[in-house]
Amino acid sequence: MQRSFLLYFLITITSFIFIGRLFQLQVIEGENYDPIRNAAVKVEYNYPERGYIYDRNGKLLVANQLSYDVMVQPNQVKEIDTLEFCKLLKISKKDFKRRFKKAENYASYLPSVFLKQLAKEDFAYLQEKLHKYQGFYIQKRIIRDYPINAAANVLGYIGEVNEQKARNNNYYQQGELEGKDGVERQYEDILRGKKGKRYLHRNRFNRVTGSYKNGAYDTLPENGKDLTLTLDIELQQYAQKLMKGKRGGIVAIEPSSGEILALVTAPSYDPNMLVGRKRSPNSYKLFKLDSIEKPTFDRGLLAAYPPGSPFKMMNALIGLQENVINTNTSFTCYGGFRYGNRSNEFMKCHCDIYGRPIRLKTAIARSCNSYFSNTYKRIVENNNKPSEGLDNWNKHISSFGLGNYLGYDLPAGVPGLIPDGKYYDSRLKYAWNGSSNISNAIGQGEILTTPIQLANFTAAIANRGFFYTPHIVKRIDDRPIDDPKYINPKKTTIDKPHFEPVIEAMHEVFKTGTGKWSQVKGIPICGKTGTAENFIRKEGKVIQLQDHSILVAFAPKDNPKIALAVFVENGGYGSTIAAPITSLIVEKYINGFISKANKYREQNMLNLSLQNIYDLQLTNPEEFASGTK
Repeated sequence: MQRSFLLYFLITITSFIFIGRLFQLQVIEGENYDPIRNAAVKVEYNYPERGYIYDRNGKLLVANQLSYDVMVQPNQVKEIDTLEFCKLLKISKKDFKRRFKKAENYASYLPSVFLKQLAKEDFAYLQEKLHKYQGFYIQKRIIRDYPINAAANVLGYIGEVNEQKARNNNYYQQGELEGKDGVERQYEDILRGKKGKRYLHRNRFNRVTGSYKNGAYDTLPENGKDLTLTLDIELQQYAQKLMKGKRGGIVAIEPSSGEILALVTAPSYDPNMLVGRKRSPNSYKLFKLDSIEKPTFDRGLLAAYPPGSPFKMMNALIGLQENVINTNTSFTCYGGFRYGNRSNEFMKCHCDIYGRPIRLKTAIARSCNSYFSNTYKRIVENNNKPSEGLDNWNKHISSFGLGNYLGYDLPAGVPGLIPDGKYYDSRLKYAWNGSSNISNAIGQGEILTTPIQLANFTAAIANRGFFYTPHIVKRIDDRPIDDPKYINPKKTTIDKPHFEPVIEAMHEVFKTGTGKWSQVKGIPICGKTGTAENFIRKEGKVIQLQDHSILVAFAPKDNPKIALAVFVENGGYGSTIAAPITSLIVEKYINGFISKANKYREQNMLNLSLQNIYDLQLTNPEEFASGTK
C-alpha cells in the first residue's frame, strides 16, 4: 500500500514538472522565442528602403541603389568544392578560410556577410550556381547613391556594422550597413527603417519545405523616413567652388530660424567615393593616407581657430552692457597699445588713424586694436578682482554659444575655448590683471572658436540679442521639426539697445572700412574682417606662418536673411580673400545670381589657389617666418 502511494506520488510530481515546463516554454517564453536559433529554421531578411534626403528646395541629395551580398550561415555549411567556389567568387582559398573563420567567430547559427556588394554581372552568374553550396545565399541590400557631388561632410556615409555592435545590438547583424557620419549617423534610427523577416522551415536534408509555423513570426519591412535638410544645395555647391584650392570652412545660417544654409569644408571629397566595393580602398586613402589635406575633417565644425578681429564686436557689446564704455567713449591710438613696463610689451595696430581720438563706430570699421585693448582692460578690471571681471566677461560670451558645442544636430564638434578667471589663476598663480592676457581683446591669445560658433554669434547680432540653435534637418517626412531645442529662441545677456551701434559700425565696415572693396550694390551688408595669427613649433622655435583670413557678416542690415562666417587658412588679410568670398555668397543667396559688376571678383576667387603656400609651408615654413616668439 505504501509503495503504491509512493509510485502515484512520483507520477503526479513528474506530471506537474512536465506541465510546468511546457507552460514555461510555450506560454511564458513563447513570446520571446527566437526561431533563428533553431537549426531547422532559415531566416530571410527583407531590407527596407533607407530614407531619401533632400535639400530645402526639394532637390534630391541622397537616393538608393540595389547591392548584392553573399551571406553565410556557418552551421549550415556542408562539404563543398572550395576551389570551385573560390573561383566563382574571385577570391583565394586563404581568403575563403579567413572569411569563414570570421563568420564562425561571430555566431555559427547566425547569417553574416561573406562577400559584400557583388557586381551585377557576377550576381547573375552566381545566382545560378549557388544551390550547390549549402549554407551560402545571396542577400539584396540597399546602398546609397549621391546624385550631386557636394556636402559630403554634411550627408556622411554608411558603412558596415562592426562585430562588437552586432553582438550588443539586437537590430543589426554583422556586415549590415549603418550611418557612420553626418546626417546618416545622427538620424540613423529614422533613416534606416525596420527590417522584415521571413522564417522558413528546413527538413533533415536541409531543404526548405515552407513557412515556419505558417508565418507566425514573419514581419514586413518598414521603409525609413525621408529627411528634408535646411541646406541650400546650390549655395553649398557655389561656396565649395569658391573654396577650391583653399583650406578652411564656411558656415551660413538663416538668423530667423537657425537653419544651416551651407556648411562647407575645404578640401572635401565626392560622397560616391564611399559607396560600394570601392569604399574600402577609398576610405583608406581619405582617412589614413591624406593626413595633410584632411578631406574628411570638417573644418566648419571641428577646426578651432583664433577668431581675430570679429571678436572685437563681442568686447564692444560687453563694454556697453557693463557700462565701461558708451558710443562716445574715445581712446587715442598711437600705432598700438602699450600694456607693460618693458619696451617690447606693445600690441601693434594697423588702423590708419594716428594720434586722434577714436570712437566705437570708427574703431570697428577701421579695426583699431588700441580701442579694444582699452575696452577689454576696463571690462576685466571693473571688479575688485580681475578673475571676477573675467568670469563676468566669460558669462556674456557664453550666452552667444561660444565656448560650447551649441547643441546642433550633427555628430561632430569641438567646444573651442573661452578662458575664465580660474583658467589664468591656475596658470599665472593669481598674479595677473587685464593687461596679462590683452590678446583676448582682439580675438587672439587663448581664445578658440569654430566657424559654426562664429556664424551663430553673427546671427545673434543680426537678431539684436537672440539666436536659434543651428540645425540641419528641416522636416522628417512631411512633418516640420518641433523640438523646442530648435524652435525656441535663446537670449543673450546683452540688452537689445546695445546692438544698434555695433550693427551700424558693422555696416560701416562695408561702406568705408576694411570691407569697402567687397560691397554689393543694393544689398546692405554688415560685417567684420579679421586676420588671425598662425604659429607652428619646429625644433623648439615658434614660427609665425601666413595669417588666416576671416570675415563674419549678415545681410541685409534690416530683416537679415543670411549670417555667415568665412575662414580661409593662410589667406592673409580678411579683406583680401574672406571678404570677397563673403560678398559673393551673400549676393548669390539673396539675388540668386552674380551681377556683371562682380563677375571679375567672382573669377578672381574661383581661380585663386593657395596650394603653393600650403606646399611651401609644409616643406620650408621658415620662408614665412616673421621671427620667433
